[in-house]
Amino acid sequence: MKKDKILVIGACGQIGVELTLALRKMYGDSNVVASDLREEHDLLKGTGPYVSLDVMNKEMLHVLVIRHNITQVYLLAAILSATGEKNPLLAWHINMQSLLNVLDIAKEENLDKIYWPSSIAVFGPNSPAAETPQHTIIEPTTIYGISKFAGERWCEYYNHRFGVDVRSLRYPGLISYKSAPGGGTTDYAIEIFHEAKEHKKYTSFLSENTYLPMMYMPDAIRATIELMEADASKIAVRSAYNLSAMSFSPKEIGAEIKKHIPEFTMAYEPDYRQQIADGWPNSIDDSLARQDWGWKPEYDLARMTEDMLRNI
Repeated sequence: MKKDKILVIGACGQIGVELTLALRKMYGDSNVVASDLREEHDLLKGTGPYVSLDVMNKEMLHVLVIRHNITQVYLLAAILSATGEKNPLLAWHINMQSLLNVLDIAKEENLDKIYWPSSIAVFGPNSPAAETPQHTIIEPTTIYGISKFAGERWCEYYNHRFGVDVRSLRYPGLISYKSAPGGGTTDYAIEIFHEAKEHKKYTSFLSENTYLPMMYMPDAIRATIELMEADASKIAVRSAYNLSAMSFSPKEIGAEIKKHIPEFTMAYEPDYRQQIADGWPNSIDDSLARQDWGWKPEYDLARMTEDMLRNI
């Protein structure tokens, strides 16, 4: 077992639950402290230490880091794209201040590593939509994307100016069955499986040919850990790496589900989330992640669909 002591902030969210469990397997249950504002998630209960924490309270966070001898922090707490549009000032405040609190404590306490997720939401309608490159026009149109882009600049700044080893990935839409989605624009790709199983039909809030980059949660967890385990000399991108696995439309995922549930039917009623999706890439070029630290996805649409339907 490694000697690090890890704090996961936002451990009860869609990524947090599975990442915490994976880190506990690697580092030992007692060496990964899970924290969130919410009650402890059922899947985390009994698997290791849990602390109720408001990341916006910097003093409380600082005390926690010192008391538990924390060496690494995974900051997953955020207000996501669709939710953020309902209260943009709150989303900006929480998404930015939480990161600044962690970066500043990392600098003061000389922590080993920080992980903070970015998103494909940093891209906007002026970015190339197909195979969006690592370095390109970045003009996000949602408050979530704006806060993620600003966060990327802060991460790079703290790395270059203060030597903080902070690492980040631009997650595509993430699909999982273990924990509920958190108010993102790609949530339809999770809801569709539950509705298919329960009601044999689904009404998509995105139009049938809206292609978006997606990833199955096991790949996202593995990518995060592989990035964090890579030697610091290999991490050339200190803003956030592009990350990719698959791209599909509601129509395509519907057709894939139909192979398993023949009576499944789809309808389409695009809402305000369609406008968000229209400004995002259809597919992502993640060649730098593959080149720098050996990233390679394992799940495509067919394999993911089979696994989701088996486990829901």
